[in-house]
Amino acid sequence: MPLIAEYSTTARPDRGIVQVYDADAYLGDDETLARSRTEVVAGNGYHLYLHSLQADIEVQVTIKVWDGPQKPPEDIEGTVALTLESETGQLVVNQLTYGPAGVMELPRPGVYDGQATWSGRDAMAAYCDTSHRRSVEEEWSPERLRAAWQQCPATEQYTLDLWFVRESEDEEDEE
Repeated sequence: MPLIAEYSTTARPDRGIVQVYDADAYLGDDETLARSRTEVVAGNGYHLYLHSLQADIEVQVTIKVWDGPQKPPEDIEGTVALTLESETGQLVVNQLTYGPAGVMELPRPGVYDGQATWSGRDAMAAYCDTSHRRSVEEEWSPERLRAAWQQCPATEQYTLDLWFVRESEDEEDEE
């Protein structure tokens, strides 16, 4: 199946979380957020939470829209199926404190099925923990710690592979 669109950005996982949601679905969901802590990626249909094991080093978020279902790559740490509805056709990649890291224009509004995959999550967390420990033991300056984070040998990557399944249903008030 051919790739239709692709978008990639980096985002800081403030408090360990990066969000992806429709531009009009910015309200959070505490239950789904809590689920992401065990499932890594959790969604409620309009809002996804990507849970990193660290909160300091930017992660790569890539959204791909395909012509049809895709098999997950083999060199990943994990995968989870998802459904994401975008009534506006715009997906926001958001950092909790810092705000939007980017916006992707989908080929069309509607409901997308797909999967989220991730890699480098464990390696990034281990590197971040080691850097924190060394910074305390060796009394690093904040600048030295930030420089160490920029030289991280691992990349934490989250990929959303999506494919269009249907138009959004109109919400009409029944009276």
